[in-house]
Amino acid sequence: MFEPSSKSRVFGVPLGVDFPKALVDGLRRRMEGSPPHEMARVELFVNSRRMLNRVQSLFDDQPGFVPRLRLITDLAQIPLDSSIPSAVAPLRRQLELHQLILALLDQEPDLAPKSAAFDLADSVAKLMDEMHGEDVNPAALETLDVQDMSEHWARSLRFLSLINPFFDPSAGHAPDAETRQRMVVTKIIEGWQKSPPDHPIIIAGSTGSRGTTALLMRAVAQLPQGALVLPGFDTDLPDHTWSALEDALSAEDHPQYRFAALLKQLGLPRSDVQDWTGLPPVAPERNKLISLALRPAPVTDQWQIEGRRFEGITKATEGLTLIEAQRPRDEAQAIAALLRRSVEDRVSVALITPDRNLTRQVTAALDRWNIEPDDSAGRPLALSAPGRFLRQITLMMCEAPAADRLLTLLKHPLTNTGGDARGDHLRWTRDLELQVLRGSVAIPDRQVLLDWAQTFEEEPERAIWAEWVATICLAPPLEGELPLPDLLTHHLDLAREIARGPNGEGTGELWNRAAGQMCQEIVSNLAKNAEHGGDLSPLAYRDLFRSILSKGEVRDPNTPHPGVMFWGTLEARVQGADRVILAGLNDGIWPELPGPDPWLNRQMRMQVGLPLPERRVGLSAHDFQQAIATKEVILTRSVKDEDSETIPSRWLNRICNLMAGMSDDGAQTLQEMRARGTQWLEFARQIDQPNETTPPVQRPSPSPPLSTRPRQLSATGVTKLIRDPFAIYADKVLHLRALDPLLRGSDALMRGTVLHDVFENYVSSLPDAPDPALEQDRLRQIADDILAKHVPNLATRILWKARIDRIAPWFVQQELSRGAFSSNLANETWGRARFDDPDFELVAKADRIDRHHDGSLLIYDYKTGAPPNEKQQKHFDKQLLLEAVIAEVGGFDNIDAAPVSLVSYIGLTPQKEVQTDLLPADIATIKSELLSLIRAYNDEAQGYTSRRAMHMQRFAGDYDHLARYGEWDDSDTPVITEVGR
Repeated sequence: MFEPSSKSRVFGVPLGVDFPKALVDGLRRRMEGSPPHEMARVELFVNSRRMLNRVQSLFDDQPGFVPRLRLITDLAQIPLDSSIPSAVAPLRRQLELHQLILALLDQEPDLAPKSAAFDLADSVAKLMDEMHGEDVNPAALETLDVQDMSEHWARSLRFLSLINPFFDPSAGHAPDAETRQRMVVTKIIEGWQKSPPDHPIIIAGSTGSRGTTALLMRAVAQLPQGALVLPGFDTDLPDHTWSALEDALSAEDHPQYRFAALLKQLGLPRSDVQDWTGLPPVAPERNKLISLALRPAPVTDQWQIEGRRFEGITKATEGLTLIEAQRPRDEAQAIAALLRRSVEDRVSVALITPDRNLTRQVTAALDRWNIEPDDSAGRPLALSAPGRFLRQITLMMCEAPAADRLLTLLKHPLTNTGGDARGDHLRWTRDLELQVLRGSVAIPDRQVLLDWAQTFEEEPERAIWAEWVATICLAPPLEGELPLPDLLTHHLDLAREIARGPNGEGTGELWNRAAGQMCQEIVSNLAKNAEHGGDLSPLAYRDLFRSILSKGEVRDPNTPHPGVMFWGTLEARVQGADRVILAGLNDGIWPELPGPDPWLNRQMRMQVGLPLPERRVGLSAHDFQQAIATKEVILTRSVKDEDSETIPSRWLNRICNLMAGMSDDGAQTLQEMRARGTQWLEFARQIDQPNETTPPVQRPSPSPPLSTRPRQLSATGVTKLIRDPFAIYADKVLHLRALDPLLRGSDALMRGTVLHDVFENYVSSLPDAPDPALEQDRLRQIADDILAKHVPNLATRILWKARIDRIAPWFVQQELSRGAFSSNLANETWGRARFDDPDFELVAKADRIDRHHDGSLLIYDYKTGAPPNEKQQKHFDKQLLLEAVIAEVGGFDNIDAAPVSLVSYIGLTPQKEVQTDLLPADIATIKSELLSLIRAYNDEAQGYTSRRAMHMQRFAGDYDHLARYGEWDDSDTPVITEVGR
């Protein structure tokens, strides 16, 4: 196939040429004239599974023999002889390292949180892979001098000394996959040296960025019938620039650095790299422009000379568009519009970006046209239905039951799917939420659930379901450390029980569909290697499981649109499309900034011979250089991200700076690129622009029929009728109620209820002859008992107890002084007063009623906030005044009619009492004002105005959203509207 040569044989495919297609075409052309079966003797190694599949499909297009297609990384699985043992499972190695990391964190807890233990183990495993691949022995780490560095790096080296046994064959550890890969490659090369193969061996598509792969490539290039085919080889780079790529510190982030390093190792000048196919690039002028823009940083001064001499800038930017959106959402909308136009034009289009958030936004924008893109990356497995289900159960294993987590679990689409009771399950879950969980202080126990279910005698199945919820879904968390296999078994048992349901079979729909099957594979893999995980706490198991699950991705099983493709940078190397969109071109996204290495810094890596972090930047630069060489390319970025300015990708920045400064033509073509991008942004904006504008609503004042208007209000309801009549309309006419919180927190309502209970219990149990020296302690004891009963949160109990302690001296003193002129009659007592004209009933619940020694009544109300002043009571907050009206007519239970001489708000925080002395004439006036108010709302011409007289504008009401407050303000004139007629 190849002519004999004393030099290594290296071929290149120019930028912009479809590499898999060129590879197949060049191979067929070289086999012309040979017997057909000779093609089957060719051994072709490629660098990725996608590349292999694409090459296979291209060979399948025509009849004939196919070469032996192999994946470079599959060499680690080849069984050679007993001298090379099988590779250990990657997860097993990570679990072993996880144990070492946990032990390290126990000794040095300031190094990292324990929740990061598995991620740190993963980073150590990757470091070990790099060391194996680059043939770096741990002994090299011991030679590093870190005396002038931070103490962190010394601690890092001390820990890394623990991984030495994994590199020592005599220690009994099975090799990692990367170790075995190098062992196999070394063995194969030894065999080739003894007996060179007589059939063609080709390695195609690899840049040699990994040490083991580079070792294999060097050996293949020197075989009699061996060859390398390099993708995206830049033929426009000058020789003096090419020679500058030898310095890793300054050039490793250049797209062609890996090729320069490989040729240097082979002892080949760049001129010896032959063209594989002879196919011309799609856009040769653009290749020259991008090659010039991406010159290594030390030689960018060449722009001043070569930039001015550059010819064909208009041709180079033909088909090139630059979209610079203000926000990521605008960028996504513009991309979606481009994809939609491509579908209409029947042009295949590919979105290439490493930004998964951006692809999700574009997918959502495409949904309006029912376009489902072919996303090569899929979506994170942890966010799929079975992934969320399994993660939720790990939370059950380490935390006490809570109402929100219980409902999340019960409402999950995989819960109780083992039978036909899913509909009843959802109905019972809704009832449980509304009748038991909402407004509750603590999670209900088993007996509460069973008692609730027993109230539904017509549904005996509900009791069985409640028993299942109490036993399985409210299972107590695990305690202490357990072996990983036991934790996994408990986890899966819970998952099966919850997915199956109380009367179901099997595991329900847990392992169904693609996401469920992938979760099952991950769980099975963990089960096989769990014995190496040691003992873990439930919390550590949760973190471990979530880290493992987060590495999985699942493809959507729906049939996507064949012409709309989302690719990562790896997929873009082996695919082809008529139109390419390079998106997310901001620094930190593309290229992605190298992550922090917790074990070795750049200087330490360079000293031991490990790749620098810039290696990944260089590989990304090569991906970018190949992708932008397509005929029609759209470059997109967002100027801002979450209100902060973004930095353009270094490659885009170089292109723009070069074009802006090279010549007037360059600046003009850059402006034209941006103008084309602005058109797409405008198209996207117009898509979201409504065809007609909906005017804001006017301030509502609904007027329902008299028959639907309330005939009974509480004293606080009358206050609400004065301040916010719309709230009374929504509550009493429409019968809408705000839902109680799922789990009542330590809010103002609970605080008020608890403080009321404390002081009412104290007052009702006050002895006839109290001892002032003991009363404060008695009040504090009552507070302790009530707080322990009603406030489950310890921190809240401590804070509220401190508040009561501050109030106690003042309250006890006030209470003892009241005993000199009055006595307590009732606490928390209901009362009502009925009126005939108009037909209306007033009800109220008084906090406290005392009787003065002169026979009159004293009405008190405890206020945890600031009590209303005299003017507020006169015009708005009439609660106590209305209670006085009820008391005067004998409306309170077990309290005879009597005049009311005083009403008083006892302010607890701040400690202040606001008293109002009353005369019979005052109460008569209050009664008259009440009846006048009710008569006014007995007129159909009177509407229930929203927010009529709020105490403060910033106060939000439960029904403001229903009134669409915000489209109008409190200064607008209300519009009375007849409703319900």
